[in-house]
Amino acid sequence: MSEPKPGHASHHHRKQAPARVATAVITVSDTRSLETDTGGALAESLLIEAGHPVLSREIVADEPTEIRAVVEAQLARADIQVVLLTGGTGVAPRDQTPEAVEPLLDRVIPGFGELFRFLSYEEIGSAALLSRALAGLVDGRVVFVIPGSRGAVRLALEKLILPEIGHLAGEAVKTR
Repeated sequence: MSEPKPGHASHHHRKQAPARVATAVITVSDTRSLETDTGGALAESLLIEAGHPVLSREIVADEPTEIRAVVEAQLARADIQVVLLTGGTGVAPRDQTPEAVEPLLDRVIPGFGELFRFLSYEEIGSAALLSRALAGLVDGRVVFVIPGSRGAVRLALEKLILPEIGHLAGEAVKTR
């Protein structure tokens, strides 16, 4: 039996993974609107192109209480399986998305942030260490926190999230 190629593992759980995963896209920004949010728009477009409906897309200020409230509202919806946040993941004083979201997580998926930074390093070099991307599970749902730049959104979705979104959502629901 040959070894599976990276990114193409033939895990038995994948066969039962949902092909369509309902998502919410939240952009964390003090300056963007839905019209000027190119990172969130790209995330929505890539998800829809891959067959995953985006049931909600919104902008929230980079304020921890507001971020938490929006995430909790999306997680309270029975029809949302994945919440994807873009923005607020750097090290500037206003970048507070990880601090707002991580306390909500039941379980952290450390490999996501690790792999994102590794892949980002291959593209942008040592500046990748400034990213605080993360992922985790909340009551059978998957939450991703990624940088808001178009390059980071494309990298995270194409290399990590889209290849695993069905598998993750399928496994996460078992934790409910």
